[in-house]
Amino acid sequence: MSKIHGTAVIAPGAELDSSVEVGPYTIIGPRVQIGAGTRIGPHVVISGGTTIGENNRIYQFTSIGEVPQDKKYGGEETRLEIGNGNTIREFCTLNLGTVQDAGVTRIADDNWIMAYVHVAHDCQIGSHTIFANGIQLAGHVHIADWVILGGMTTIHQFCRIGAHAMTGAATRLSQDIPPFVLVSGSPATAYGINAEGLRRRGFTPEQIAAIRKAYRTLYKSEMSLEDAKAALAQDESSAASAGAAEYVHLFRSFLDTATRGIVR
Repeated sequence: MSKIHGTAVIAPGAELDSSVEVGPYTIIGPRVQIGAGTRIGPHVVISGGTTIGENNRIYQFTSIGEVPQDKKYGGEETRLEIGNGNTIREFCTLNLGTVQDAGVTRIADDNWIMAYVHVAHDCQIGSHTIFANGIQLAGHVHIADWVILGGMTTIHQFCRIGAHAMTGAATRLSQDIPPFVLVSGSPATAYGINAEGLRRRGFTPEQIAAIRKAYRTLYKSEMSLEDAKAALAQDESSAASAGAAEYVHLFRSFLDTATRGIVR
């Protein structure tokens, strides 16, 4: 039995592994590539220069690889790349990149993207993230691994979110979030570190204590940002183990690359 429903429209030139499943009334464009084990529900549209890896699950009424919602876009050959093992739920919209940036929107592996999420042009999404319902990412947003975004979070263009960070529901974000930090509100305010998430991922008590100390240095010491960065460098060099020092370094180095200032 064919894994492609008879009402689906697959354009000549599209490359689908023989194990790909395609539901009724789905439309797949000529420049699309889809890897083994991926299952696509009914009424999905996949267009543009889109590459989808293996073992993804894409639900109904999703639009993938459509042109950017950017008036500067002039029909250039840009791309959307989706990795392996992602779940993309109903009514999500994932757009191509633009030549004003890297020319590609990327979503890595093992991400859980719930209904009505919008990922705009040139976003770069890591692995193992969770995006709850209704999240809206503007263009050029970078999100690192293991980030959790609460439902209805909105993120301004060019913001960066560090690894293991978390937002509460309905957070409005216009600045960067350092790794491990929990923020919530409109505008966003920092409320500590995502300690429970770190414990679930196997961080040791010593590592969590080092991250918590780094957070207090930045957010509770009343130091200037530059003084806090210097104190964090000392914390990194004096950490009790290489594992703890690694995470303090991740926290500190993020501050040197923040593009829009940090939530503080």
